[in-house]
Amino acid sequence: MPNKLFITSALAFLFSLCVSAQEKDNKKPELPKEVVVDTLVQLPQEFNPLSPAKAAFYSAVLPGLGQAYNKRYWKIPLVYIGLGTGVYFYINNNKEYNRYRDAYKSRLAGLENDEFYFDSEGNKLDTPRVTTEGLERGQKFYRKNKEISLLVTLGIYALNIIDANVDAHLMQYNIDENLSLAPHYRFNEMDATSNLGLTFNFKF
Repeated sequence: MPNKLFITSALAFLFSLCVSAQEKDNKKPELPKEVVVDTLVQLPQEFNPLSPAKAAFYSAVLPGLGQAYNKRYWKIPLVYIGLGTGVYFYINNNKEYNRYRDAYKSRLAGLENDEFYFDSEGNKLDTPRVTTEGLERGQKFYRKNKEISLLVTLGIYALNIIDANVDAHLMQYNIDENLSLAPHYRFNEMDATSNLGLTFNFKF
């Protein structure tokens, strides 16, 4: 009799364990709580391959316009100061060259009525203030300076285009504090030699 009671109790206990285990298996898994992200990931600026070409084209059409496109407004006065200086010297040298050339042509025609035959008050001089040889040297001098002024002006104009193009390129590079390039100097005590170079560091 006690054995039957023990067996019945054991079977009842095992049945209750099976039922409770089955109930646990039938329970739906709980979903995790909503994940809230409190930080924003800033995407890099979209790369525009036509931006350098646009900047160069704008500066070619109107000097300084490419710098305005790149938002480098402080460079615009520098562009116009450089161009204005070159144009000023070109006009001035061209004017002086024409003076000497006209006087030289008048001398070759046998005339003595060029400006160098008169003083500042308009009185005719017995000998001109500038000789014919001086007129030749003056033409060569001012013609050379005129050509140099023209080349400098064209160089500044080209530099304005190149600056706008390069600046637009550099604006699209990723400048990160984790990237560093620095010179290094090391002295080797074994053979008394020194090494000089560049060190590139990248922090992960």
